[in-house]
Amino acid sequence: MKLQFSEAIKIKDGIIYNLPYHQARIDRTLTKFEGLKIDLVSTLAGITDDFNNGLFKCRLIYGKAGVENIEFIPYSLRRINTVRLITADDIEYDYKYTDRARLNELLDQSGCDDIIIVKNGLVTDAFAANLIFESSDGLFTPDAYLLPGTKRQYLLDMGIIRQKRITVADIKIYDRIRFISAMIDLEDNVCINSFQVRI
Repeated sequence: MKLQFSEAIKIKDGIIYNLPYHQARIDRTLTKFEGLKIDLVSTLAGITDDFNNGLFKCRLIYGKAGVENIEFIPYSLRRINTVRLITADDIEYDYKYTDRARLNELLDQSGCDDIIIVKNGLVTDAFAANLIFESSDGLFTPDAYLLPGTKRQYLLDMGIIRQKRITVADIKIYDRIRFISAMIDLEDNVCINSFQVRI
């Protein structure tokens, strides 16, 4: 099977968000898999001129030989009403592969809008987002994440969130669970109350 990766980059009203973080993740991926370097600034130069109004996801597909495809997709936030805990001790997704078959399988078997993936007893990520757990003590993201998200890293660097080990038993001590990604900010309030999580 061909090794492919993707990067989802937020463009809002012509502004490209968190480009240095996306560049760092691409660099890490291509170093690991001995691929040719991709420079996002030059790759996207001039290409975003048609996207000066509204919110778009720039989906960049790449492999060891370089960029394979770039598409711009109008984006709107999805509602998350139902979430189920799913245990998957076998799952590995530490690079942003285009092959998401295992994740799709877990979401399908959940029967819910989204999932919280538990690996070896520890809370990791959602289907396509990192998680932020909110309590009166602050905002915390699991230290047992699957994929180091660009928005997650930005919020850590800014000191807005902190890493913490979170077990299944810990979920009930938090008031709210927020979903974040390159396309979803904290202030977008894509979240659920912790008691809504289905076991």
